Amino acid sequence: MFTKAIKVQTGKLPSWPAPPLKWIGHTHGVNCIRYSPDGYHIVSGSSDRTIRIWDAETGAVVGEPLRGHSGSVRSVAYSPDGRQIISGSLDGTIRIWDPKTGAAVGKPLEGHTDGVWSVAYSPDGRHIISGSMDSTIRIWDADIGSVVGKPLEGHTEPVNSVACSPDGQHIISGSVDGTIRIWDIDAGAVVGEPLERHIGGVRSVAYSPDGRHFVSGSYDNTIQIWDSETGTIVGEPLMGHTETVSSVAYSPDGRHIISGSRDETIRIWDAKTGVSIGIPLKGHTESVWSVIYSPDGRYITSGSIDCTIRIWDAETGAAVGKPSPEGDNRNGVFSVAYSPDGRHIISGSNDSTIRIWDAETGAAVGNSLEGHIGGVLSVVYSPNGRHIASGSEDRTIRIWEADTGVTIGRPLKGHTSNVRCVIYSPDGRYIVSGSSDGTIRIWDASTGAAVGEPLVGHDGYVSSVAYSPDGQHIVSGSFDETIMIWDAKTGTALGNPLEGHTLNVLYVAYSPNGQHIVSGSDDRTIRIWDAKTGAAVGKPLVGHNGYVPSVAYSLDGRFIISGSFDWTIRIWDVATGAAVGKPLVGHDGAVHAVAYSPGGQHIVSGSSDGTIKVWDTYPHISPQPSSHDQIRTNFCAQPDPDGWVRDTDHGLLYWVPLDCRTGLHSPALLTLHLTPPTRSVSLGFEDFVYGTAWTQIFNGDHP
Repeated sequence: MFTKAIKVQTGKLPSWPAPPLKWIGHTHGVNCIRYSPDGYHIVSGSSDRTIRIWDAETGAVVGEPLRGHSGSVRSVAYSPDGRQIISGSLDGTIRIWDPKTGAAVGKPLEGHTDGVWSVAYSPDGRHIISGSMDSTIRIWDADIGSVVGKPLEGHTEPVNSVACSPDGQHIISGSVDGTIRIWDIDAGAVVGEPLERHIGGVRSVAYSPDGRHFVSGSYDNTIQIWDSETGTIVGEPLMGHTETVSSVAYSPDGRHIISGSRDETIRIWDAKTGVSIGIPLKGHTESVWSVIYSPDGRYITSGSIDCTIRIWDAETGAAVGKPSPEGDNRNGVFSVAYSPDGRHIISGSNDSTIRIWDAETGAAVGNSLEGHIGGVLSVVYSPNGRHIASGSEDRTIRIWEADTGVTIGRPLKGHTSNVRCVIYSPDGRYIVSGSSDGTIRIWDASTGAAVGEPLVGHDGYVSSVAYSPDGQHIVSGSFDETIMIWDAKTGTALGNPLEGHTLNVLYVAYSPNGQHIVSGSDDRTIRIWDAKTGAAVGKPLVGHNGYVPSVAYSLDGRFIISGSFDWTIRIWDVATGAAVGKPLVGHDGAVHAVAYSPGGQHIVSGSSDGTIKVWDTYPHISPQPSSHDQIRTNFCAQPDPDGWVRDTDHGLLYWVPLDCRTGLHSPALLTLHLTPPTRSVSLGFEDFVYGTAWTQIFNGDHP
């Protein structure tokens, strides 16, 4: 009877994959992790200057990041009663936080003259111990935040790690000077002579649960076990890691030791025999900076420079699947791009693959492009559309034949860390890449050879690079909060860095006429810059409630689109800086990538929810469309919490039943699933009418 209504089709599709094996949220390396005493939460500190609290069972982020430090957070710890968290930072301060509210407690603890590398509580919670790059250890009153006594002096190089004995009487410290020292807390004096056995600096120290032994990890790639009473070595060094041992910890029962290393692995050792147990735990794509056991000893947690936290089964060594925050999953899409003719879309994913899609139908074209051994962070077509370049967490760039998906030549190697961004020169002769190693490299696109020396100038990760339309300049954005412009021919920096963002710069792009640069940042703003003078143009564009990792200009340069960790896409008027319409909502995770189609009719977005969405850029819908062919819209095709789909003026269009809202697809919003959902719901608009003609939905002549 309702012949002019929307047709609904549902169907069972293959099951979703297993949950991801890593937690993603920090935008820079994870330097330190600790469990809460009850084991319900994990706290992490990062080089992105924030502290995050996670639900240990689900992996969900608890509250907002804890912000306040102006430098990398190197160490975190819970108080014994779990009511407070302390953090030490390269800004030289220690901060105390309320884990329930995320608020800072009191003022920062100041006294060290250089960065704080390590913090720990005494077992009774009365004191805080800190080790610093100023080569000293300090003891603080945890209640009032004042220094107790004089600094403990004796090390001749930075103090990397401190730990308090279980009985609260002693402190051990490990230093870059290659020694370990034992200190009497009450006396504030060193006990005995320095312990020397490592042939490199001591990176990490930890007491056994009974306090009879302690363990140390070193830059010499070895682990040593010591008798805490005599200071003598117990057994031979534990050997197996091929690079610096960054972190060591005992299991709660004292039977095992775990170690994390710059060789990207975690190892488990028998604490009594020193024998390695099983094979190394592999999964991180960068150095492992921190390892810890859960309070019940069932799990091992690791934090890495690859910005992730991973959970492992302590008995089997198997990775434990945990849901990750903000919708991120193992198939999160980090990068999307249109082919020059607009017929195809490419996507780079956290699953290490690249996929090609039909831009009209959303169907996958051929098999996924496989070869990278780490997440694909950036993809781009060559100007003639014949090739694809990709940058990966595996530190390489690859070039692919766009038609066949076959790799061309060998991977381009030279970067020493993640390749975060790649771009072709306008003439297609060169590829430019930016990396977490802080450098930019130029490559010959035909031969794969490096052109000249790396471009050096940033003091942090290079997150984004772009060519000016005339190919004469390169712009780069960095985690050092600045943007730099380079001469593409000579590789020299032009002028001073562009400063204005207060956190990491995540993305940069030129306007089509080359006169302006747009940037997106961790500070949740978008800024426009004069490409010639480097001056900021107007005020920052404010509206997103999360990091802005991607921005792009429209073909005519009148609009900017931005994707954000708040799960939305926004369109901005360049002339006024005002948001155009309402945010585009539909993703269930952070929007990592956005791009305009070559003709400008569509926007494509890639998200950590594992999907790519194609949006119509038309600013409004026709007043009285009578068929699907007339629906041209940028309205949100996903229903609001009440089930209504609305137009840009917030007017009601149609209502979706509760059981049809999962896996929803409609023609106004094309969704490409890297992994098919468990259930698909398709809406057919062939006969749909609404507006003043809504009564035509009902036809009494049809059953």
